[in-house]
Amino acid sequence: MPKFLFRVSLNAEGVAGVLAEGGTARHEVVKNAVESVGGTLEAFYFAFGADDVIAIVDVPDQETAAGLAMQFSSSGRMAVTTTVLLAPEQVDRARETRSSWRPPGG
Repeated sequence: MPKFLFRVSLNAEGVAGVLAEGGTARHEVVKNAVESVGGTLEAFYFAFGADDVIAIVDVPDQETAAGLAMQFSSSGRMAVTTTVLLAPEQVDRARETRSSWRPPGG
């Protein structure tokens, strides 16, 4: 199953929600949301800096990941950045790809 990294930046309302509900409750909400679309939550952490929450999820496809990110962001309480993650074996297969690409001026 494809793996995605969600980086979440909370606004003031989002932080207030975490303060009101607690971190464990938010973890459960995210876990349930991911499972409800056929995925699994591999990792969930609160963080300092530009990202307030980091989550790694396995979901059936890119459309599902995009749908989750849109639903999370639509609350207006957070901004979500989604990154596709590749396993080392996938990179090994990718490096075998050949195309007709050439560098500019090459």
